[in-house]
Amino acid sequence: MPCSRLCDVARRVGARHYGGLVSTPLNLARAMGEDLVALRRDLHRHPEIGLHLPRTQQRVLDALAGLDLEITLGAGLSSVVAVLRGRAATPAGAERPVVLLRGDMDALPVQEDLPHDWVSATPGAMHACGHDLHVAALVGAARILHELRDDLAGDVVFMFQPAEEGPGGAEPMIAEGALDAAGRRADTAYALHVISSEHPRGVWWGRPGPEMAASDEFTIVVRGRGGHGSAPHRTLDPVPVACEIVLALQSTVARGHSIWDPVVVTVGTLHAGTAPNIISDDATMTGTLRSFSAAARTQLHNEVVRVAEQIAAAHGMRAEVSLHLGYPVTVNNPAEFAFAKATILDLFGTERWVDMPDPEAGAEDFSYVLQEVPGAYVFLSACASSDPQTAEDNHSPRADFDDSVLPDAAALLAELALRRCRSSVELPRGDRA
Repeated sequence: MPCSRLCDVARRVGARHYGGLVSTPLNLARAMGEDLVALRRDLHRHPEIGLHLPRTQQRVLDALAGLDLEITLGAGLSSVVAVLRGRAATPAGAERPVVLLRGDMDALPVQEDLPHDWVSATPGAMHACGHDLHVAALVGAARILHELRDDLAGDVVFMFQPAEEGPGGAEPMIAEGALDAAGRRADTAYALHVISSEHPRGVWWGRPGPEMAASDEFTIVVRGRGGHGSAPHRTLDPVPVACEIVLALQSTVARGHSIWDPVVVTVGTLHAGTAPNIISDDATMTGTLRSFSAAARTQLHNEVVRVAEQIAAAHGMRAEVSLHLGYPVTVNNPAEFAFAKATILDLFGTERWVDMPDPEAGAEDFSYVLQEVPGAYVFLSACASSDPQTAEDNHSPRADFDDSVLPDAAALLAELALRRCRSSVELPRGDRA
């Protein structure tokens, strides 16, 4: 759907009252703010890592108890999928719109170093990326939309996802049918991410198109022939060859890729040998590959293999290259992003929005959802510091998230679903995204 049409409908729907002032999503979210903060802090005290989050899953179920939801639990992971059926009428013969809202639930293997009385009680685990806020916000959105279901002209899927930090929970949830939980494929999907630095608390930002990188890992083993350090001519020394590969990979980035479609290659480890006077048989390096388009990603994969194998061959050795695929590029659908931005501006004002000029080189497994369903992913500052530029970033043991942003986060998710469902039934089918 053209951005202008969708955003215009969003603004008109946004002007509508949902049963009076007290029943707007933002007012409802503010009224439940203390409950959302309490839920977030309970989750923060008890972080869980990976695909299996039994306590977190149960807390989500407890928080949703009493709502008229169709709930499905994951078979291979501790996911929760809940479907809310709106009660507002749709035109005769029209398909009911389906909107998916996602919140990730997992923590990180980080030892928390903050002074709050709700710090992690689990040694070596911490909600250092703010996913506890995401869970609380999505619970809030579910409660708001349940309250306003008489005005909801469609169905909403709430996707509570484990393992965003790895090994990746979105793919198995999609395989188990999360995108089709309402009975047919979702029309659109939205998610948000809180950040503990960069912008003042309460500021939103994002961009259309590629927003976060694809991130892959590689391992290169150079196979030589070891021997005594005094007689390198009797060996095939893999160390200088490995060093040559490292430098060649950087030249490939600088000379083989457009500056308008960049890639990043980082060699993070390089290991060889056991003693100063021994030339080892092998040298092993590992690193990451980041790219912002599918074409650049494929090209980079091919180049890593070619460079490593051919440089090793030039020295009479061989290189074994293993690529470990991570998350693909996170790409915001331009129309859905414009719709989400227009909703944020309408709810919170222009002073609360900053355009994101460049993609972020981090990766996100909501990318798998956006490969299947058009949607948008936006950022929200939950910075607890008065100086966002010096505040500790996500994944730090001192990443400090201000949970006073929770009502705004919950309200946005609910408002996006309400407005998107209404816009879908008001617009001709040919104009839909």
